[in-house]
Amino acid sequence: MGFAVRAYCRRHGRRFTTSYTTRFPEYISARLPIPSQWVYAVLRWFHSAATVTMVATPSLMTELTERGFGNLGMWTRGVDVDLFRPDRAIELDLPRPIFMTVGRVAVEKNLEAFLSLDLPGTKVVVGSGPAEAKLRQNFPDARFLGSLENGTLAAHLAAADVFVFPSRTDTFGIVQLEALASGVPIAAFPVTGPKDVVAGHPIGVLDEDLRSACLQALELPREACRTFAMDYSWENSARQFVNHARKVADNSRDLETAVTVAEEAAPV
Repeated sequence: MGFAVRAYCRRHGRRFTTSYTTRFPEYISARLPIPSQWVYAVLRWFHSAATVTMVATPSLMTELTERGFGNLGMWTRGVDVDLFRPDRAIELDLPRPIFMTVGRVAVEKNLEAFLSLDLPGTKVVVGSGPAEAKLRQNFPDARFLGSLENGTLAAHLAAADVFVFPSRTDTFGIVQLEALASGVPIAAFPVTGPKDVVAGHPIGVLDEDLRSACLQALELPREACRTFAMDYSWENSARQFVNHARKVADNSRDLETAVTVAEEAAPV
């Protein structure tokens, strides 16, 4: 779809924006013997025609700049702080502390790095995906809850003691904001995504020793996590998108349409 829309805009002389939200080079290389630099070359060509390529974090912007991408602009993520909040927590009949991860159960999420840790309490995986059956077999002591949505997901997430984010390839990982809005601190590797979210704030621990990060995160104040997440509103995210849309508006009618679409896309 992206290539089709790009071709249409180029053919008709229409300016457009793109966004870089997924590490396709790393994801593809994890599955197929294709060098990531080849995929980066294709993506660099694809995004080069855009007036603005929107990225979620400063570190990703720096990385893409070093890889030859141009016309980059910030588009931070937002979280529904009314859906994800501490008071939604339910009682989980599991040994504490509860270390939870949420997301697609696939090879690029590096879940084995989490599930193989020697941790007290219970390790919980929320989500489904192609690696689920193998991980269930290899780690029978972990609890796999499958896919949960909306209020059910929010209730389980708020019941965790630490949110573990073992991925090394995510460009942001919005589920980190959902965990923080639920009052749950983060444990992760010091890589793009976690570094931009956690930075130097007392809301998570980043360490190449993921076990140490998990145990240290237990000591962090849950109130600080919630307070931090409140600054990542959907309104701010939509405002940034609208500002980028203004840059590609060919005339006042296009601008009005772009703003209307952005406003309709933003949650009420």
